[in-house]
Parts: sequence; C-alpha cells; structure tokens
Amino acid sequence: MSYEIVNCDCLTYMYLLPSDHIDLTVTSPPYDNLRTYNGYEFDFESIAQQIYRVTKVGGVVVWVVGDATIKGSETGTSFRQALYFKECGFNLHDTMIYQKSGTGACGSNYTYWQSFEYMFVLSKGRPKTINRLRQINTSCGTKQTRGRIAADGSVKDTKVRITQETGFRPNIWRYSMNPRYIFSSDKAVKHPARFPEQLAEDHILSWSNEEDLVFDPFLGSGTTAKMALKNNRNFIGCDISNEYCALAKQRIKDIIV
Repeated sequence: MSYEIVNCDCLTYMYLLPSDHIDLTVTSPPYDNLRTYNGYEFDFESIAQQIYRVTKVGGVVVWVVGDATIKGSETGTSFRQALYFKECGFNLHDTMIYQKSGTGACGSNYTYWQSFEYMFVLSKGRPKTINRLRQINTSCGTKQTRGRIAADGSVKDTKVRITQETGFRPNIWRYSMNPRYIFSSDKAVKHPARFPEQLAEDHILSWSNEEDLVFDPFLGSGTTAKMALKNNRNFIGCDISNEYCALAKQRIKDIIV
C-alpha cells in the first residue's frame, strides 16, 4: 500500500489534489479551541468546500466533533458544521455517537458528565461502500414477539423471532479512554487529542474497501494513517505541525514492509 504524509496546512494540500479523488476521509478537527494545536486555527467553510470537491461520488467523510461550553451555553459547533456540509452538497448519511468510557468526571457541575462526541457520516451521493459491522448478541437464542409500528400507531407483521448469534451494531460506538486501549503503543499519547485506533479502524472497515484511498486532513499523530495501512488501504494526509507529522511517520513505520 502507498502513503503520503505532508507537513502543511490542509487547505494548501487539498488545493493541489484533483477533484473526485478520495474514497474516505476519517478525521477530527481542532474544534472550539478545546485543544491547542501549536496555535493553528482553521477556516472551516473553505475546508468543507474543498473536502467536498476532492471526495469521489459515492465517497464518505467521517467527521468526529464535539462542542465546548462557554458561559453556560454549548456552542453548537457540531450541528452548524454538519448543516454546512449539507449546504456544500453532502448527504448526512448517519449521525453517530462516539461514547467515551473511563474518562472520569468531565464537564460542569451544573450538567451531567460529558461522555460523547458526534461522528457525522457524510456521503457524496449514495455511499458506494457500506460494510456494516456486526456484534455478538448477548440474548442469542431467546424468543421475542415483535412487529412493525404503522404510521397510525398500530402494530402489524407481529411474529415470534429468535435472536441470532450476531447482529448489526447500533450507531452508538463505545470505546475505553484508557491509554492502554486507545493505542497499541504509547507514542500517540504525546498528542493532545486522543483518537482511539479502534474507532478509526471501525470506520475504515465500514466505509471503504481494500486499495481505496483514505484521507485525513488533520493528521495529528497518524491514527487514521496507521489503521488505513494496516487494513490494506492507501493513505494521504497532512498536518500543519512538523512535530505531529514526524510522530505519525514513526507510528506507521512498522506497518510498511
């Protein structure tokens, strides 16, 4: 598999890419100044427009984002960004939840503890690849009487169903934030935003196939790059920080043979 990691800002990098080039983007932007990224700020609207241009028809963008609380009010950045992506031409294919466990008490004493971020799955037209992941059903073999609820509220097609051994995963994905589980090594802990390897891998497996081209415009410590190459995808990505680019290259050196 091939890869390219470039030390520059993502707009400069994307301007050089051809249109309809990327199969899948998996990224988490530096939203709401919740983390410091060597002082870099980004022009979201221009970036969203360029991501749309470089994405293939049928391609997917996974945008992992949350909201800060400022003066007692959440910013709503996540929703505004999702709606702007729709203005650019993307479909909002799914609004998923990244639930974090093991974070301890996070947030204000005036709200419930904050434990999730959004994972907006955006598609340029209908996704060309949908590999829905499965999970083990803990109630395997049990009988359930279920039916469909019609528009008028009545229940129809009621029948007894036996729960199968596995079923498709729901759109809330839970990951431990213990560093031992986020990364297979401790190198990426040097980065201020901890992005679980399993999260990136699950999306890569869901929305792309082998030899597809995966992109991360906010490369950071290279988690998306590592998991793309591990799963036989090609990868391109960039970061404004030379330090993070070097860290990403260090993390993927054992993947490239």
